Amino acid sequence: MVNPKSTSDSPGNGADRGQNRNRAGMTGTVDFIEYHFRHFNAAALVDAAKGYVAHLEEDGLMMVTLAGAMSTAEIGLSLAEMIRDGHVHAITCTGANLEEDVFNLVAHDHYVRIPNYRDLTPSDEQALLARHLNRVTDTCIPEEEAIRRIEKVILKAWQDADASGERLLPHQFLYRILLSGDLEEHYQVDPADSWLLAAAKADLPMVVPGWEDSTLGNIYAAHCIQGDIKNIHTVRSGIEYMMDLAEWYTEVSSKHDIGFFQIGGGIAGDFPICVVPMLEQDLLRDTRKWAYFCQISDSTTSYGSYSGAVPNEKITWGKLDESSKSFVIESDATIVAPLVFAYVLERSR
Repeated sequence: MVNPKSTSDSPGNGADRGQNRNRAGMTGTVDFIEYHFRHFNAAALVDAAKGYVAHLEEDGLMMVTLAGAMSTAEIGLSLAEMIRDGHVHAITCTGANLEEDVFNLVAHDHYVRIPNYRDLTPSDEQALLARHLNRVTDTCIPEEEAIRRIEKVILKAWQDADASGERLLPHQFLYRILLSGDLEEHYQVDPADSWLLAAAKADLPMVVPGWEDSTLGNIYAAHCIQGDIKNIHTVRSGIEYMMDLAEWYTEVSSKHDIGFFQIGGGIAGDFPICVVPMLEQDLLRDTRKWAYFCQISDSTTSYGSYSGAVPNEKITWGKLDESSKSFVIESDATIVAPLVFAYVLERSR
């Protein structure tokens, strides 16, 4: 088993990496990455990807966390395949990433890309709003075709549950409407590229902390205010997510080491990683630490600009220990995450 942090196998050492290899002989993503990615963040990517593969080979499981706007960045193109191939065993994501994968699924043809988004004036932005286009960096989500189309379907699911006294977590409602087939006529991308649909079919464990901070969360609050939903607790809360996560982690970690692959920062990473110290320090359960940790982010960790902690600091909080394999890739997650996933998929086949 390759030690992903071994200096003898580092990207900078050409002894066993075919220094004189004919470049034309490279046959895939792994060859390309291992040949060209030798230093700095490129080397960190290789180490993290090798560590991910080694973790799986040692019967470890992996949680992936999604922050930022990764669904609108179409991370499903690679993440859905990772889920189908059994390389992702749980997901934590923001409410925005949860819903935006479905928005893209049903309204992709109506999205508007703005390549020159850095040059937009306030008047340009106002003009986009007038067209009911909500901008996410270089991409605009169409309100009517995406948001309102999903609202119609999920409102019925909320109201049906409300009337019957059923309570579900936010992702369970989206799993339900995807698996019902009610949206299939509206699909505008290959459904194989929807990571949430892949997760729904696999009934993948999911955690969505702070779901209220999302478009659908706002819409749910509005319908509660209007009286369309009588019991505001029909959609279960973030505290209940933590309780469910605690039981999942307790059960699964009794048989497997669990890794943590964090894309971005914020609540998507901060919330689930805390389950370990909670189990150990508050519930006094003998608990395995996260065995693998990788964070992809270009946020600075000083002076409040990033709300998380670097791996060594996490040791002091009881989340990792000194034996946990830890990696930090300080780069753009929209570039790095698909490359890591492609590496894992190719190496695992």
